[in-house]
Amino acid sequence: MAVRRFGLHTSIAGSLENAALEAVRVGANTFQIFSASPRMWRAAAPDPAQVARFRALREKHDLRPLAIHDNYLINMAAGDESPRQKSVEAFRGEIARALIIGAEYLVAHPGNSGGRSVEEGIIALVRSLVEAARGLETKGLTVLLENTAGAGASLGSRFEELAAVRQYAAEFSDLEIGYCIDTCHLLAAGFNIATAEGLRSTVAEMDRVLGLGNIPVIHTNDSKMPLGSRVDRHANIGQGHIGEEGFRRILNHPRLRAKAFILETPHDEPGDDVMNLDALRRLARVKST
Repeated sequence: MAVRRFGLHTSIAGSLENAALEAVRVGANTFQIFSASPRMWRAAAPDPAQVARFRALREKHDLRPLAIHDNYLINMAAGDESPRQKSVEAFRGEIARALIIGAEYLVAHPGNSGGRSVEEGIIALVRSLVEAARGLETKGLTVLLENTAGAGASLGSRFEELAAVRQYAAEFSDLEIGYCIDTCHLLAAGFNIATAEGLRSTVAEMDRVLGLGNIPVIHTNDSKMPLGSRVDRHANIGQGHIGEEGFRRILNHPRLRAKAFILETPHDEPGDDVMNLDALRRLARVKST
């Protein structure tokens, strides 16, 4: 039987290898990091010695896959050219660092069209992805477009929007593109994954529009806000509107079991990370009803 992959987002504060050591400490076998400060435009290249130690720790402890989450400031769907170009430059840096570090995946928010049409936002995002990857040898790295809760003019709450970006980007770039699905965002966007029937229909729709084989990572978060709220507020596993039974079904769904489940749950109290990882393992061992 294949090894189940459960992990969380860890910090690179102090040194890159600290993120791997933190994953080992809490018993994770997959994890996500920022490759630099998520709230600064410019970032230095990773230190080669740190990268070597980081790669060795991953190999020693079978920490895979590694996902890097892109900078919070990046908005590659921006309608205005100046912020879009700034975002392209920053995302090019994200790609370069991910390649140096050896990450399998780079998770990217689709961005916000800023009041322009969805179609214009998709065109801007496709242009930005193509420009950011131009001239780089990106083999081995896959960019994962993350679904969103659907607030305001953000792209990506509809599967069709994500699929369109992947389809058109493939025509102009060799960049591999897949998807990262966030459970909190799904519920907030109106997909009722808290119920058995809602999960069945959502998984079927993901497969039809996105292809389940293109979804290697699931951000595993409960939702503080109810179904269809369009508000992105993560909660601890089992303590939100998805609930323990909802996650029991998600984790045991036969077509989702092979995915890497990575937590982005709150760290309000010491030990919250271990509590949430333990919840994933416990619920994954019990078959859904």
